[in-house]
Amino acid sequence: MQFEIGRTSRLGNREINQDRLAAIPSDKGMVLVLGDGLGGKPGGDLAAQTLIDTVSNELSMFPLPAEQPEKFLNEILRRAHRAVLMMGQEQQPPLNPGTTAVLCLVQNGMAWWAHVGDSRLYLFRDGLPIYRTQDHSYVEELYQEGLISLEKRQDHPMRNYVTQCIGLQTHEPNITISKGTKLQEGDVLLLCSDGFWEPLDDALIL
Repeated sequence: MQFEIGRTSRLGNREINQDRLAAIPSDKGMVLVLGDGLGGKPGGDLAAQTLIDTVSNELSMFPLPAEQPEKFLNEILRRAHRAVLMMGQEQQPPLNPGTTAVLCLVQNGMAWWAHVGDSRLYLFRDGLPIYRTQDHSYVEELYQEGLISLEKRQDHPMRNYVTQCIGLQTHEPNITISKGTKLQEGDVLLLCSDGFWEPLDDALIL
């Protein structure tokens, strides 16, 4: 399978860029990963980097292809959660950092993905967004329940409040994991943080 990878990370109007991303290829597939450290808590950049490091370490110990892709993604993110908690407690003084996470596994012409928080994965086909992950956020829950409109969702004062994350709290997060999707020629997989998708609607993102 042939593919192209593009990636960028911009500081924007922030003092610290807390986004981290990586594409980890091998002969048997590829893993894409993105984390956005929670800005309201110290150490968000460390949490996002710990996510990246955990994924990289897991792949060095358990190379692709993954025999059980959904279990594979679930286990990596749970290990990343524990690694972020441990990293926070090793700081002086101890921290409770957190990060969002999007993880995508591509192998044998198929893709699986998992996410925690409001960073997203999009799948574009023939110039159209045919799939995107559903944010783990307070405002997304209100929108899905029909309590606010799309316009109010975009301007809501709590639009950046995530309901699930990697790290921060000791209980393990709820991880959303996709079924396998067969990729077609020309498909585009996009992993992005809210700094990218928030000012745009889905039709403009591609």
